[in-house]
Amino acid sequence: MAASGRGLCKAVAASPFPAWRRAHSEARGGLKPEYDAVVIGAGKAAAYLQRLGVNTAVFETRHVIGGAAVTEEIIPEFKFSRASYLLSLLRPQIYTDLELKKHGLRLHLRNPHSFTPMLEEGAGGKVPRSLLLGTDMAENQKQIAQFSRKDAQAFPRYEEFMHCLALAIDPLLDVAPVDMAAFQRGSLLQRIRSLSTLKPLLKAGRILGAQLPRYYEFLTAPITKVLDQWFESEPLKATLATDAVIGAMTSPCTPGSGYVLLHHVMGGLEGTPGAWGYVQGGMGALSDAIARSATTHGASIFTEKTVAKVQVNSEGCVQGIVLEDGTEVRSKVVLSSASPQITFLKLTPQEWLPEEFVERISQLDTRSPVTKINVAVDRLPSFLAAPNAPGGQPLPHHQCSMHLNCEDTLLLHQAFEDAMDGLPSHRPLIELCIPSSLDPTLAPAGCHVVSLFTQYTPYTLAGGKAWDEQERNAYADRVFDCIEAYAPGFKDSVVGRDILTPPDLERIFGLPGGNIFHCAMTLDQLYFARPVPLHSGYRCPLQGLYLCGSGAHPGGGVMGAAGRNAAHVVFGDLKSM
Repeated sequence: MAASGRGLCKAVAASPFPAWRRAHSEARGGLKPEYDAVVIGAGKAAAYLQRLGVNTAVFETRHVIGGAAVTEEIIPEFKFSRASYLLSLLRPQIYTDLELKKHGLRLHLRNPHSFTPMLEEGAGGKVPRSLLLGTDMAENQKQIAQFSRKDAQAFPRYEEFMHCLALAIDPLLDVAPVDMAAFQRGSLLQRIRSLSTLKPLLKAGRILGAQLPRYYEFLTAPITKVLDQWFESEPLKATLATDAVIGAMTSPCTPGSGYVLLHHVMGGLEGTPGAWGYVQGGMGALSDAIARSATTHGASIFTEKTVAKVQVNSEGCVQGIVLEDGTEVRSKVVLSSASPQITFLKLTPQEWLPEEFVERISQLDTRSPVTKINVAVDRLPSFLAAPNAPGGQPLPHHQCSMHLNCEDTLLLHQAFEDAMDGLPSHRPLIELCIPSSLDPTLAPAGCHVVSLFTQYTPYTLAGGKAWDEQERNAYADRVFDCIEAYAPGFKDSVVGRDILTPPDLERIFGLPGGNIFHCAMTLDQLYFARPVPLHSGYRCPLQGLYLCGSGAHPGGGVMGAAGRNAAHVVFGDLKSM
């Protein structure tokens, strides 16, 4: 998947990562036969459990921890956030609870944060327009006014509308969904506990108040319908709509696409709502900080240790796991940050799960449109709409998410329709990020790493054809041609590239269908129904087995909420054992 190009270095196949990134492969004292808790896949749950006094061991299949939040040197001297590439949604209390800054986490906040260049025929050498958005509302309005003065006036009201909705949803993210089964049929104590989970719902209702019907429409309608009610200019609507489809096999014309947009704007960094940033050293540095927080308190983390199955005793209770090499590790509970499909269809003995539960898990929508392309370049791209400075140093727009082929929501819909026909998009949606514009440690001097989050690409091509090297490279070439139209000279700057189609994302990172959220963030797979109805509270039908990854409430996006919430549920259950 790595291909070489002209530049300073030659690309090579993925090489073993530096030893310091594999430092967790042997925990202190080595592998023990028994722990209080075993976690499949590194994540936040283990760090929380260990801090709560639960002796915890983590088993990670790959040579590097972090799941999709990893840093890998695919091309020598170029360090890529190979899958996940931006940070915003991580719950604020996780930073403080796990003391992540103490354990080395450093962030680069982006301002401005969004750049949408136009493809326009410049009369008399006129520079094409672009839309640059950041935290300065007056400057945002000035930028939007290039396309519509009416939209410039409406934009602050739209932002306030979104802020109110995010404020209402926020409390729901940090607790398990209401346990309706316990509320209806549980013991008195269970009913009392389930009543406490109603508080966030009631709080959300109070915040939204009389505007609840408008917010309901936002969450259930196509995002095009919602944005048409607010704005008239296509560049602004298309830029905003990218957050409604990013990572989702959905069109901006699809009902319910508004929730995906909300999911991507309800985060924040260092007290700035909605802010997104880069992690110093790449996303793997975040995973390392979480791991250090866990191991400092005594957790054991083992890499290149693949879990083969969950062990169940004769009474139908979890009693540990079996590794691929046959090693048995006993535990009172097992938590899985793997996808629901891997957890329940591959690792768990099927005879211990209800048939209806297994069927529902197998029917989860895991379709993904994403092909991630990591690119090493020997200079910054120079856009027709924002030419580079004479010295080649990064300009404000270089730190942004740069949206290409996003001048019109119709372009996004047409790209989606291509994938529905089994074809990679002819004009794919491209979100281009250059983290080295703020973090020079990622690339050699003068060079940069470029993240291309592109869609739409189907998992299986038309006619049932699988992706091969020819198809991968043909699609990547098409993406590069698109970038070249906006930034001439880009193709000539490429040193090497790493192409990850949906099957590649599934094979390497365990993302079912290549889905970055483990399963779609659609309204039928959220809250009460994530991953399936009656099993949204991290527990499953098998006693002692818990789900703590992106396939659990409230979903993915390097949020950490599922791991944190699940750890507290497990701790409560352990106390009552």
